[in-house]
Amino acid sequence: MNIVESSEPRIATLKVTNDSIVAQLSDGRTISVPLAWSWRLSEATAQQRNNFEIMGNGQGVSWAELDEDISAWGMLYGVPARRPKRVMQPQRRKVPTVSRQVKLAT
Repeated sequence: MNIVESSEPRIATLKVTNDSIVAQLSDGRTISVPLAWSWRLSEATAQQRNNFEIMGNGQGVSWAELDEDISAWGMLYGVPARRPKRVMQPQRRKVPTVSRQVKLAT
């Protein structure tokens, strides 16, 4: 009987420091990426950073409160998350105001 082990990277444990996101993979490797790779995590509190869940069989990590997900594959081969571009809101046309002067009878 042959046992096929997945070649996909799997996160076994994760630690978030002030500078890095450090993952211990199930195959024994330890990988880390700069915390700045995730602008959401870099702006979060330490408590928020440590409130994560390893997804599935270790395919990734989710920070539901921060709406942030990072995959094991992305940590190995990915690039930093970019901030979304700000969408310019159309400017409203200013409506001229009419000023009336009322003369009071004296």
